[in-house]
Amino acid sequence: MMRAAILGTGQLGAMLQQAGQRIGVAIDLLDVETGELPTDDIPISSEREHWPINSFTTALQHHPGWLNSNAYKALTDRRCQKALLDQLELPTAAWCVPTTETTMALHDRLGPDVFLKRATGGYDGRGQVRLRRTQPVEFPQWVGESIAESAITFDAEVSLIAARSAEGRIVCYRLTENFHRDGILVISLSQEGRFANLQQRAEMMMARIMERLDYVGVIAIEFFVVNNDLLINEIAPRVHNSGHWTQAGTSISQFELHVRAICGLPLPQPEQGQYNMMVNLIGMSYDIRWLSHGGAQLHWYCKTLLPGRKMGHLNFHHSNPDKLAAWLQEVDLPPYYEEAVAWALTRLSR
Repeated sequence: MMRAAILGTGQLGAMLQQAGQRIGVAIDLLDVETGELPTDDIPISSEREHWPINSFTTALQHHPGWLNSNAYKALTDRRCQKALLDQLELPTAAWCVPTTETTMALHDRLGPDVFLKRATGGYDGRGQVRLRRTQPVEFPQWVGESIAESAITFDAEVSLIAARSAEGRIVCYRLTENFHRDGILVISLSQEGRFANLQQRAEMMMARIMERLDYVGVIAIEFFVVNNDLLINEIAPRVHNSGHWTQAGTSISQFELHVRAICGLPLPQPEQGQYNMMVNLIGMSYDIRWLSHGGAQLHWYCKTLLPGRKMGHLNFHHSNPDKLAAWLQEVDLPPYYEEAVAWALTRLSR
């Protein structure tokens, strides 16, 4: 079998490993604390943007098979990521790096509603503070390692998942619409024809970023849709939660595309089903009833239960959006999902 390695042992790594096995590629998962350097020249990428600095991770980045070194440097610090977007003249929210400014000075510069985000780390809404002019607050202690962004009033949140080969071939999935609560992705919808008018523009932005960084593998861009145009919110140099629907709704999932790209295997355009939905299972214990539903594909992560933690996800796909709407209501999700379910039902009825 061909071999590759992934830095990280979380659910993304596990799903990459499963995808590799399907097409005859053995994937070694490297623990960020106790991993050992591969002894041969195999391709190595990561399931995560951030890792501890230790002797193993430092040595790994000098391994001949380590991919995307430039991309990780450019994208894992939000200050560098925003600077890259400015250099490429790609639209994003107005931003700055706070220095000795007060919160009121930030509002004067960026508007009445501002997000302060940790420059590194932070995910699922963590490491963020919302600053409103009408509700003055003190800067958090980590303000010196942060960026400030204007809060955007958007019409929709969408993401684009794409893969690029070492030879420069790029393939993309259609734009996916996402609903977040408290910064955590709850439901993703991929619907044929939805956002078709923005697809070409999104793919142009993706290509410009991937080509500048000479990126190999899968990458995700999160966008805001504003007045029928796109603003880039964030870029993730890895497989992405909003692409999990591809496991059920396409001929080649994002995980298999990533393995193909880093291993130099053929990278065809995946066929995509008409209507697809992914539901994150957040802070929920295992429920055998999910297996009783014929339309639901369960992916369970076998993690310790914690509030707000992604414990698994459900995928659904069908040629009729009414089926997805009916199935979503049959799953009987807890009250936490009420707003997200209502959002999805509205989108599926269009």
